Amino acid sequence: MGHAVQWLRSLAFIVQMYLAMPIMAVFFTPFALFSRDWAFRAVRSYCRYVRWSAGWMVGLRSQVRGEVPTDEVIVAAKHQSFFDIIIIVSACPRPKFIMKKQLKWAPILGWYAMRMGCVPVDRGKRGAAIAQMKEGVKRNLADPGQLIIYPQGTRVAAGARKPYKIGTAVLYEELEEDCVPAATNVGVFWPRRGIGRKPGLAVVEFLPRIPAGKPKDAFMAELEQRVERHSNRLMAEAGFDVSAR
Repeated sequence: MGHAVQWLRSLAFIVQMYLAMPIMAVFFTPFALFSRDWAFRAVRSYCRYVRWSAGWMVGLRSQVRGEVPTDEVIVAAKHQSFFDIIIIVSACPRPKFIMKKQLKWAPILGWYAMRMGCVPVDRGKRGAAIAQMKEGVKRNLADPGQLIIYPQGTRVAAGARKPYKIGTAVLYEELEEDCVPAATNVGVFWPRRGIGRKPGLAVVEFLPRIPAGKPKDAFMAELEQRVERHSNRLMAEAGFDVSAR
């Protein structure tokens, strides 16, 4: 009975979450058309609303730990579900993403993503994707912010393993910027697919930054070690048995 009630609460939460998106988008669009600052404000407002509604509707509270980056940096984050995106965007003042190309054409979401300076890439073609990343990022250098990239390239279920891709190191070397790793445990509560959302405390933790200038291989090794270790710690804190995976 308890599982059925939680599932129904999760369904109601998801429905209202997606209904709120076009309502808030329509409200903010006249302002966002004239000012990119309003586009960021709109998206942050929506993300904070989702966090708030998740807390009281399904018992899923959320928390940001560590020092939130506010300067021009690369944020290399663990990606387990849509909720880690929500938490990061709600915290960073000027977030922009390396995102899959198809999202560019998504109603509402795509327009706001491009207005914020997100960079669409064809994730299925490695060489083309890296070239698109470099070109897109250079095109947006005049509008600095926190460039968010997922080093594993896609959502990864809690406890699952997936290799880290070289694109993060390419951007790190190309931009000559510090990198802020980010760990998370959101996949324990908000799965990659499905309706059910579990109550608990979802965390995104910004870790100490990796200074610009390290060799690619050393940078990638340090990034992966830090993100995986701290994500495992956060998942264990949430009661997830990492050792069983």
